[in-house]
Amino acid sequence: MTSINPQEAASALSDVDAISRRVRQSVFYNHASQMLVLWGALVFAGHVASYAFPRQAQLIWIAVYVAGIGGSLIIGARDHKRSGVRTFDARMLTALLLFFAFGFLWSVGIVQLTPRQQCAFWPTYFMLAYTLVGLWLGWAFVAIGLGITALTMVGYFLIGSWFDLWMAVVNGGGLILGGLWMRRN
Repeated sequence: MTSINPQEAASALSDVDAISRRVRQSVFYNHASQMLVLWGALVFAGHVASYAFPRQAQLIWIAVYVAGIGGSLIIGARDHKRSGVRTFDARMLTALLLFFAFGFLWSVGIVQLTPRQQCAFWPTYFMLAYTLVGLWLGWAFVAIGLGITALTMVGYFLIGSWFDLWMAVVNGGGLILGGLWMRRN
């Protein structure tokens, strides 16, 4: 029977802790990747549909948000069943609903932004959250958030009447590319 000294035991526990952190991060990044691809596809479709049918844009975006929240719940439940790690629970749903409510309060209730302003507000509002989350969870979120925000501002001031299609590529495409990028990590 071989015994180990306290230093060896501490080193082994440290290794186990490091592996555990990497596994948790990997599960989280996989979950986040799926969510980014889902929301990216929905946002892409929402911008294209809003460009094609501007009078129905409000209904289109409500459908996008409902489908996104429903899809997020499904991804969270499936990931929990598969990995045993809960990445989207009632607190996350509540946070997401509060986030939407706050955005609606300001963009529709208090300030009453024009459609073009809302097309810039919502992506930058969400990217602020991604960037802030990234300060704790990984630089990939920071890069996605700052990149999409910068490109949104470029489009808002320089693109003109093609802004919805620009946002389909920048916002929807950016989320999809960000999700695929996160799968590598």
